[in-house]
Parts: sequence; structure tokens; C-alpha cells
Amino acid sequence: MENKVYGFYIPSLNLMGRGAIQEVGDRLKGVGAKKTLLVTDEGLKQLGIADEIASIVKKAGLDVVVFPGAEPNPTDKNVKAGLEVYHNEQCDSIVSLGGGSSHDCAKGIGIVASNGGTIHDYEGVDKSEKPLPPLVSINTTAGTASEMTRFCVITDTKRKVKMAIVDKHTTPLISINDPNLMIGMPKGLTAATGMDALTHAVEAYVSTDATPLTDACAIKAIELISQYLRRAVANGQDIEARENMAYAQFLAGMAFNNASLGYVHAIAHQFGGVYNLPHGVCNAILLPHVCRYNLIAKVDRFVDIAWALGENVAGVPNREAAELAIEAIELLAYDVGIPENFTELGVEKVDVELLANHAMKDATMLTNPRKATIEDVKAIIEAAL
Repeated sequence: MENKVYGFYIPSLNLMGRGAIQEVGDRLKGVGAKKTLLVTDEGLKQLGIADEIASIVKKAGLDVVVFPGAEPNPTDKNVKAGLEVYHNEQCDSIVSLGGGSSHDCAKGIGIVASNGGTIHDYEGVDKSEKPLPPLVSINTTAGTASEMTRFCVITDTKRKVKMAIVDKHTTPLISINDPNLMIGMPKGLTAATGMDALTHAVEAYVSTDATPLTDACAIKAIELISQYLRRAVANGQDIEARENMAYAQFLAGMAFNNASLGYVHAIAHQFGGVYNLPHGVCNAILLPHVCRYNLIAKVDRFVDIAWALGENVAGVPNREAAELAIEAIELLAYDVGIPENFTELGVEKVDVELLANHAMKDATMLTNPRKATIEDVKAIIEAAL
């Protein structure tokens, strides 16, 4: 391990378990909030879940304004629109409700509300100077872990690039994971978010910034995902599977929030920015290809991953055991219905150069265990087409 000081970022309070959402109002009141902006998406607004959360907040004596403008792969325009509502309504706190899109949009609104400028000013690592307004993030999916990380990804609509914002100030104050909110997730979303969580754990485990703390979180997350993702996809009403996937994605978040990520995310962000494809699906398609590329740098770590995925590696030579990890990842993706390649999703070979060039500039490239040239990245993308 490199001789350096490592931090460990996590929200001040993390509430987990069935019925945890009932505490959101009192927790906001406890930090002195008076009027909160509830950032969510149109789907959760239509389903009445946003109104349910708003009513809990109101019962605690607080005012609430609902902003359902977080789109999938949230954009700089979404952040700007939400910021206007935040200022016009004189809010002093934020609640995000949903998956990664809602949480990232809320973080974007919060960082600009506190620090000024535009969201574009904060692309990169620790560009802000002031903390966000109090942010309580309520999770409805089991994948992104954005409700508890310092990562925020916002699409720059002019450049068609996903801006990776990694900032200690974007860590929510409080995270809430209530598996009752995850019961209604469609199987496609369950699969995509679950594979997103697996990618977080795998990339964190082989990261150059991995520590014993992140290792423990990552391996347990992989183990839980191997055991429960198929069940959650097969039967969305399986509350045990939902609850364990909530723990798994949170553990994976603890891992990558501190060890960071690698080439899967660096490349996936570009597919999201150029083609507006679902982030979890992009990660799932790329993960085996990047693992094959990284294998020679971390053979022993991929043996551990194979074990966590349920492979019997006793007595198997290390290289063969490591390759079993990749086969297990591919089988899991197949079982939960992930598309086999990007061609199925409309990606064209003509864009490989553009995607690779953008990926080389992504902040998550920095901690990948094997260092790539632009040609290496192009080869990974072409293998995934």
C-alpha cells in the first residue's frame, strides 16, 4: 500500500431498515431546517411517493416544496431549474428522493446554492469551498449509493459529457435506505442498479487507493449481490432480497466513496453523456471487458472476487481462479437480463474515438490498477460493441 494518508467519507447519520422514512421530518427539524426543497423525478411524483415524503416532513412542522425535475442522467439544465426554485422559495435545506439521478441533481443544486457560479465550476475533485445546505437523501433503488457518497455526476448538455464531481462537500448529511420503498422497482431497474453496485464494489476492490476498510466493504457487497440480486429480479416483492440489496449497495458505496473507481465508470460516463444510456446497464456491459484488461495487475484480488461471487476456487491455480470471477460476472449479468453489448443499444463504431477521448479525461481513471493508452481504451470499447 502506498505510504499516504487515507480518508473515509460517509454521511454523519445513516438510517436503514423498514419504515426508516418516518424519521425524515424530525431529522430535518433537528438540524434547524424550516423549509426544504424535495428533489425527485416525475415518476415518483406521479406514484405519490413524493407526496408521502412531503407529508412526513410537514407533520414535523416544516414547509416543503416539491421539485420533480430530476431526469435520468441529470443535466446542468435540471440543476439550474432546481436552483431557481430553491432560491425563489427561500429554502434552507434539501431532501433528495429517488435513485442516483435525484441525489446527484440535489447535490448539484446544493453545491451551487452554497458556493455560487454554475455547476460546471465544480467538475473535478474538491472544487467547492463551502458545505451544502443540510441534505437528507432518501434512496429508492439499490445501486448507485449516491445517497451516501461524495460523487455527483451531471451531464453538460453543450459538450454532451458527464461531469464527474468528487467533492467532500457533496456528501449528504443524512442517508435513508428503507427497503419498503424498493418493493415496486421494475425488474429491469433492479438488474441495472444491482449491477451498478457490483461494479462499484469490484472497481473499489482493485483500486490503487483500496484500504483494509474499503476491502471489507467491497467483498461483503459482492457476496451479498451474488446471493440476492437474482432473487430481487425474480420477485420484486421478496423483502429479504430487497433489504439485503440495500445493504449491499450501501457497502459498495462505502467502498468506492473512499477507494474511488476505474475504467468501467470512466468509459460508462461517456456512453451516458453521448447516448443518454442507463448508467447501470453501461457499467454491466463494460465490467467483464475492463476486468479482463485489469486482470494481470490484480490476479490475487480477482481470486478473492471469484470466491465472493460463490465460485469454488479451492485448489484452482490463481490465474484460472481469477478468470472464474469474470465468468461469474458475465453469468450474473445474463441471468438478470442485461443486454450483451452496446450495439443492441444503438451505439455506433464511428463514435469510439470520441468516447475514448472523453474517457481519458474522466476523474475515475486515476485509480484504475492498470494504466491504459488511448488505444487500450478504444479496444475495450470496441470489445463491448
